Order: sequence, then structure tokens, then C-alpha cells
Amino acid sequence: MTRLALATACCVLALAAPAEAELKAIWGPATMPDGTSALPIYQDLGVEVLEEQLSWRAVAVSRPANARDPADPAYVWPAALDSAVTAATAVGIRVALMVRNTPRWAGGRKTGAHVPRRARDYADFVVAASRRYPQVRHWMIWGEPTRPGQFAPMSKNSPRGPRAYARLLDAAYGALKSESTANVVIGGMTWTLGTIPAPRFLRWMRLPDGRPPRLDWYGHNPFSVRTPDLAQKPYYPGLRDFSDLDTLVREVRRVYRKRNRRPKLWLSEFTVPSDRGSWAFSYYVSREKQAEWVSAAYRIAHRTPYIAGLGWWTLLDAPETANSLTNGLMTQLGQPKPAFEAYKRAP
Repeated sequence: MTRLALATACCVLALAAPAEAELKAIWGPATMPDGTSALPIYQDLGVEVLEEQLSWRAVAVSRPANARDPADPAYVWPAALDSAVTAATAVGIRVALMVRNTPRWAGGRKTGAHVPRRARDYADFVVAASRRYPQVRHWMIWGEPTRPGQFAPMSKNSPRGPRAYARLLDAAYGALKSESTANVVIGGMTWTLGTIPAPRFLRWMRLPDGRPPRLDWYGHNPFSVRTPDLAQKPYYPGLRDFSDLDTLVREVRRVYRKRNRRPKLWLSEFTVPSDRGSWAFSYYVSREKQAEWVSAAYRIAHRTPYIAGLGWWTLLDAPETANSLTNGLMTQLGQPKPAFEAYKRAP
């Protein structure tokens, strides 16, 4: 075959190659209420990514002498997370970690929501975490910083919070990529509305020199009170729910166009409660309608090339009280709801 023919053939194959499919993710426990492993259930559901949280504040109660060394005596790594990462990866399920909560010694104050005094301290910790969990390749930098009480400072009329977050994200990006270029760094991590709506957060999320912070994917939790459908238009200024993802990705890529980047969206959490409202959600749908939402959301994610992954929150309903969460694919006792089969059938 001539060089020209070979080059042409390669080009054709490249054009014909399908785009990388979105990742099917979920939040949930590693152990079921009866004490058995949840991993066989995740396998049956076709889960590709199990999402977990890692609290910097809980692991590093005191300042480590060698912050990038996971064996530093100051670190107390959670045994439950160790087990979950090991068990999931053993059966071919990836783990995505959300790293949040600042220790008091780093400036976290009473709740851990305050941004650390030095972004480098957070970056050092995520390096230690990446060395502790070398199987993990997906890293979420904080969670819903625009939700009240999750990240401080964060005032609706000030860019100070988004700028502080930008420094944290960029430092973490550099640190994680120095460990492995295979690490996927997910930033933003906004949600539907928030103290600062996602479009404004994006505009204000800048480093001191005016550049946006480095990231691979933009994280967003598109909670909604309407059935997922990209044909719908935004119905409230600044609000970005599941039906507004086409608008959101344009806003994200507008911010990163000068860097020749086209970040995909990582939808860490999407959900809808069934049966009744709860402390977190004032609205709810029937179990049948919940299943319809699951199907609609994953159908959109599968067909939409700018969505990197979609995570359902969560596997199980909370233990039943008058105000408990009912967002699970299963009841609190582990009985499948219609949404379970809908998630299982989702591509």
C-alpha cells in the first residue's frame, strides 16, 4: 500500500471510529443493609463508575510532615473507602473520588467549608490520595461549591469565591497531572442554581492573570423539576437543569475557547425522588415516573457527545422517616423500584 493510500485509510478509520461513550455512574454504598457486598448489584446494573467522597479534613486532622506521602503518620485513611476502591476495581468498576472539606490547620474553620489558606496544601493532599489509590483516575475537585454552606467565601455579588475556587482547581490539576497524565481532573462541580448560578460562576472562575483554571471536564449536578428534554428552553434566569445542558456546554466552551479546549460535561449527580418529598426535595414523582426520568436522562447522555458521564444519586432510599430521602433505585431494604430496571436497561 502506498503512503498516500495508507494515510487515506487511516483518516477514514479515524472518521469512522465512534466517539467515546459516556460513563454510566452511580453514588451508593459498597455494602447492602444486610451486610452483603453491593458490587454484584452494581455489576448487574451495568455500572461503570462508582462515585465516592474523600474528606481531607477527616484524613488529615493534623498537619502532615510530608504532605504528598500517603504513609505520613498524620494521615488516617478511611478503611471503608479502601475496601470500596479495592472491591470495585477488582470487578472492573472504576472509582471517581470527590475531594473536599478543609482541615482546621489549613484554614477550614468550624465546618471545613472555607477555602484553604494555601491552594498548595490541597494539591499536596490530592497527590497523597492519588498515591494511596493509584487505581483511581477520575478526580472531582470539591462538590457543589455554589451551594450555600459548601464552600466559603461564596457571595452572590462577589467574584471572590469563584476566584478562590479557580486557584484550588488549577493547583490540583497541576499536581494530579504531574503524578499521571491519565488522571482526569473534573472542575466546576456546580449545581442547578446556587448562590452564584453556573453561568456567572463560569465567568468569574478566573486565576489572578485572568485565565480560566485548567480542567479536563466540567462537573455539574443538573437537578430538575421537569422531565429531561433538551428541546425545552431555560425557564429561570441562570438556572441550568438537565434540559439546559446544551446551553451550559456552550457557556463552558466559550470560557475555554482561547485555550483551544472543548471540555465535556461530567454530570456527577442527577436524581428525582419518588413517593414523597424530603428534607432535600420539596417535590416528588411516582415510582413509574421516576423510572421514566432515569430512562430519559441516560438516553440523552448516550446520544449526546459532549456528556462524559452521568451519575445517578443514589442506589438506596434512606432509612424511612417522615422526611427521609427517596431518590434510590431501590428501597431502604434493598427492594428494586421500577427505576432499577430502567437504569439497568440504560446504555
